[in-house]
Amino acid sequence: MRVARLKVENFRGIRNADILLPDHAVIVGDNNIGKSTLLEAIDLVLGPERLSRRPVIDEHDFYASEYIGPEGQPVPINIELVITGLNADQEMRFRDHLEWWDNKHSKVLEGPPAQGTDAEAVQACLRVGFTGGYDAEEDDFIGSTCFASPERQDGTFDAFRNTDKRECGFLYLRTVRTGSRALSLERGSLLDIILRLQQEKNFKIWEDLLVELRDLEVAEKPELGISNILSSVQAAIRSYMPSDGGTNPHMRVSDLTRESLRRTLTVFMATGAQRSDGSEHAAPFQHQGTGTINMMVLALLSLIAELKQNVIFAMEEPEIAIPPHIQKRIINGVRGKSAQALFTSHSPYVLEEFAPHQIVVVSRQEGHLEARAAGMPPGIKAKLYRQDIRQRVCEALLARRVLLAEGRTEYDAWPAVARMLHKEDPDRFMPLEALGIPILDAGSDSQIAAMGTYYRGLGKTVYAVFDQQEQAQRQTITDSVDFPYEAPETGFENIVLNGTDVAVLRQYAANLVASDSWPSDLKERVPTDQASVDDLKAILSVLLKRWKGEGAAAALLCTATNQGQLPPFIVETLANICATVIPPKPSGPALPDDASDLI
Repeated sequence: MRVARLKVENFRGIRNADILLPDHAVIVGDNNIGKSTLLEAIDLVLGPERLSRRPVIDEHDFYASEYIGPEGQPVPINIELVITGLNADQEMRFRDHLEWWDNKHSKVLEGPPAQGTDAEAVQACLRVGFTGGYDAEEDDFIGSTCFASPERQDGTFDAFRNTDKRECGFLYLRTVRTGSRALSLERGSLLDIILRLQQEKNFKIWEDLLVELRDLEVAEKPELGISNILSSVQAAIRSYMPSDGGTNPHMRVSDLTRESLRRTLTVFMATGAQRSDGSEHAAPFQHQGTGTINMMVLALLSLIAELKQNVIFAMEEPEIAIPPHIQKRIINGVRGKSAQALFTSHSPYVLEEFAPHQIVVVSRQEGHLEARAAGMPPGIKAKLYRQDIRQRVCEALLARRVLLAEGRTEYDAWPAVARMLHKEDPDRFMPLEALGIPILDAGSDSQIAAMGTYYRGLGKTVYAVFDQQEQAQRQTITDSVDFPYEAPETGFENIVLNGTDVAVLRQYAANLVASDSWPSDLKERVPTDQASVDDLKAILSVLLKRWKGEGAAAALLCTATNQGQLPPFIVETLANICATVIPPKPSGPALPDDASDLI
């Protein structure tokens, strides 16, 4: 079972959205773009306990908080899901509401009778939805869930009840994971769900506990003083009202009900500390570390998935307080036990565990949210993607902006120089990391246009730095990126050697010799102080090409002590990139010629 299609109207930051979801997916995009809203929308429809909250929705759940239209009419929130992959029991239960989903064309077949239901790509599906709005008569916000088919003669639909939702099996783990809705026994908690999924449901726990609590007397020891006070109260009552009433006052905990017990019971866990008497100390689960709580919650969810089977699992940011290797285990574990697993994430380690078509990139423009499958970047073979550059591609998918460079030398050099320039002139320069601009090695200048088209298609702002090009290729690149920066010559090594101050080149060579890093086979060509500039550049060109991809060009450039010693193309390009993200501070008005008289 899985959510194949999700439609959203007027819910939080989404005016409208109509997206397709694969069997498993990780949803990525900018902060506050609508990733969590999509999962919350699914929860409004499928969450068994979601409609029990009061209020179900509020004014802030409406797009732009507008729940009343310009004509005074209520503005509804509408959410619709298409659920496919139903098992035999689910098809039997929902047989009166079944429709047909065409996987090939990603649409519900129109009927009746549905045509083409025998095709291999066609399977039974269920359309269910949520409608919410403002009730002016009650001055309250209301919401309900119902089947979307068939429509009754009066235009209404059958209710989609909690018992129906439990049959679908939707589990949602939000970003804030205190464990309170997991390790308590409140209705709808994970422990409560596990109890309900047991074949032999036994809720005698409440009756047994209440009986024990009724028999438990509190503060009966005279030395505590409570019993003496209560006896004095009893004597005072009898002086005013001589009767059998008010006799034998004492303290118990018998006022608890089943519901209050659900809220009170707490799971205790060992902390590893020992008391002075040698016993092991235990503390409420809320006092455990964030990572421990996350793991406990995930363990409970895994148990539910095993008991329930065919569940849809949604989780926000599985990377919170969990190291990368465990993130990967969580992703693979949850997917293995779920019919569909949906995640939001800002971690490249999480994205690495998904195939490119399972990475869903969302963008939003004036309330319209779009979602696109990332797919395989152009010019990259599947084997190379898996072995080498998967993480770099994933980092770019998580960013709003991307810088494309021709090769590995540029990949190393541009971020290093940006960090160095920021230290010297923080008002003009910023590290690329701080600007939210990951750099990506396109492999060659011929791939920049294709990579630019790919990332722009995913809603990214694309920068590109490249060698001097022929007119046709230059135009192709320019049309494919947002900010093109063409070097004044070909070959990044030439840009470095011809644009960097000669004193820096000599110092770099001297540092190599002093650190015993100069190649032994080139000892005859170690440049002396008297070596010509041409000879110096020639031998350094050999080294930069030999050490291509090992950060040699970056190390040479970072030998400089100020921006005046660096190639003007690199300095001006980095300043321009920074200005597109952080506009320079406006300069004050020019002082008059006689301003000195005012000082």
